[in-house]
Amino acid sequence: MRRRAMTPAGIRRRAGAGTTHARHLIAGLLALVTAMTVTACTTGDDRPAVVVTTNILGDVTREIVGDQADVTVLMKPNADPHSFGLSAVQAAELEQADLVVHNGLGLEENVQRHVDAARAAGVATFAAGEAADPLTFHTADDGGPEGEEGQPDPHFWTDPDRMRKVTGLIADQVVEHVKGVDPGTIRANAERYAEELTDLTTWMEKSFGGVPEDRRALVTNHHVFGYLADRFGFEVIGAVVPSGTTLASPSSSDLRSLTEAMERAGVRTVFADSSQPRRLADVLRTETGGGVRVIALHSESLTAEGAGADTYLRMMRSNTTAMVTGLTGG
Repeated sequence: MRRRAMTPAGIRRRAGAGTTHARHLIAGLLALVTAMTVTACTTGDDRPAVVVTTNILGDVTREIVGDQADVTVLMKPNADPHSFGLSAVQAAELEQADLVVHNGLGLEENVQRHVDAARAAGVATFAAGEAADPLTFHTADDGGPEGEEGQPDPHFWTDPDRMRKVTGLIADQVVEHVKGVDPGTIRANAERYAEELTDLTTWMEKSFGGVPEDRRALVTNHHVFGYLADRFGFEVIGAVVPSGTTLASPSSSDLRSLTEAMERAGVRTVFADSSQPRRLADVLRTETGGGVRVIALHSESLTAEGAGADTYLRMMRSNTTAMVTGLTGG
């Protein structure tokens, strides 16, 4: 069969049809992109946002906020709050938040400047530690970090009563600064969680009650349990790192003074944070000639989900059980 030659008019008609089809296709794609953009804005970008620096406070804040707002936690599981830093994206999230919840009192040493920048940009910020009736470090002779006398201790969460107080204060901040949340729901969430914290305190009191008076002395890898000791009647006789931060390092004289204090108190157990290398505590065990147990605690960071301390409540119960076992020799 012979093909008929296309005339100039036919060429123009075919070209016109193709152009019309392409225009319809482009218009359809543009409409689809527009619809997707609108959907993304209405379902994600318009939701109120709370950003929390540490994962311990992040867990508590999520309990309070529930599904009323997006809660972003900057600190990853098993991280060290003294040394973790932010990416550029995370720093930007701080300045776009409705509310920033942070520990304060010098805990997040590499993050504080970003929190300050967010505050300067008009973002509401809440320093939980500063509102928790903070204790202060004492002199080395009194069992506290040398060189930090009178400085506030940031580790308030080791006292569940203080965390219960902070729970109510976070709820106040959310209601005041995060637009679009239901105040009644936020208050109800906070009250429910406060009851769980009350139960935690009661359980910890009963658990620690089984530790004899002559074994209620604590040695840790750095000074982190001052609030727990104050609340439940323990004595912190020293730390491997004589500071409230993991970024400090002990001298040989620090280790010698600590081993002497341990010998006087009859302490044979050192508690080390599981997120930190245990090398320093192991060195101390060597200094004492062996016979010292090193027990890991989750004192400053939650674990990944399912790893035993992935919520504040589970972390506190896990630590309490480990401490009682370590101090009683069970």
